[in-house]
Amino acid sequence: MAAVVHKAEQYELQVIYTRIERNAAGEPRFRQFSYRLNDKAYFNPASLVKLPVAMLSLEKLHAIQQQVPALSRNSIMATGVASRCQTAVPFATSADTNKVATLGNYIKRMLLVSDNQAYNRLYKFLGQQYLHQRLAAIGYPSVRITRRFASCDTAANRCTNPITFYSTAGNLLYHQPAACNSSPLRPALGRVTKGRGYYQAGKLVAQPYDFTTGNYLPLKVVNDLLRQVLFPRSADEALGINLTSADYEFLRTYLSSTPSESGFITYASPKYFPAYKKYLYYGRQQQAQPKPSLRIYNIVGMSYGYLADCAYFADEQSGIEFMLSAVLYVNKDEVINDGRYEYTSIGLPFLKNLGQAVYEYEKAHSHAFSNRRGEAGKR
Repeated sequence: MAAVVHKAEQYELQVIYTRIERNAAGEPRFRQFSYRLNDKAYFNPASLVKLPVAMLSLEKLHAIQQQVPALSRNSIMATGVASRCQTAVPFATSADTNKVATLGNYIKRMLLVSDNQAYNRLYKFLGQQYLHQRLAAIGYPSVRITRRFASCDTAANRCTNPITFYSTAGNLLYHQPAACNSSPLRPALGRVTKGRGYYQAGKLVAQPYDFTTGNYLPLKVVNDLLRQVLFPRSADEALGINLTSADYEFLRTYLSSTPSESGFITYASPKYFPAYKKYLYYGRQQQAQPKPSLRIYNIVGMSYGYLADCAYFADEQSGIEFMLSAVLYVNKDEVINDGRYEYTSIGLPFLKNLGQAVYEYEKAHSHAFSNRRGEAGKR
């Protein structure tokens, strides 16, 4: 861990650590510390964007429910095609309800195993223009979520598919026509380039990779959003996203669950090992067995050499609870898309050691009212 910290600038390291202390009534107080936190220092957020997309999708669903009360996150969601770089998901039912295309299942897949296709479907449900109007309204006008996880250019990503919701019996509930963002988004940070080269279609392009129009989501924003999910009633966490207590419970369940706990049969394979996607304590150790008393609620990102994890730790046995978010860049050869990143040799071991070090620190500095913590996020 020390090797990364001593070269923190090279690794573009950013860390947020939040101590959570409670009074006699069990009310939380947050003390936040940061290391090299800088919203102007670009990093590729990768799958971190799935948290705001999940939250805003639930919010938009509720807005539609005002006119269509029968609509729910379990309604079948069929996706059509209206322009290039779009794919369809037709109406279909299944005896295994987890296989059905629903907004709820898409969120589960995103949070459990970071499913990219699920994210793409909800990006299309929100639409680029609506998504950024809501981000600006809740206080994040500079955040940019402009791309699906697919080989689509900037113009294609501005347009989204027609979407229709049905009951399980096949009755039409709601239709959302295809849409395009008529106002191109201005880059949040100006021109952003990284590296000395990148691979495209199997060929090396000897110039920096351009992230200017890519997704931009600062670490602090993800940390803020995760904190709202966990502590929605805290006065300083009122970000203006209109979610219900059931929504928060739903998000907390799948932010903390392991794939094998989810009930998804397809996630019972060895590929989805017990500590899957819990980088800030277990790294990516397939043989690691999660501590029974420790729940980790988190969202991760891994792309282009960037590795990130934003997490809340809650140990029911010891009463320990804290938040920890970190991102670093592990791309020694400075070539993008060559598949030669130091995730397993440097990035994941660093995150594992960082999380364990903070956990041990918290363990040694027990809180006077830790026994009043209660279940994570319930206030």
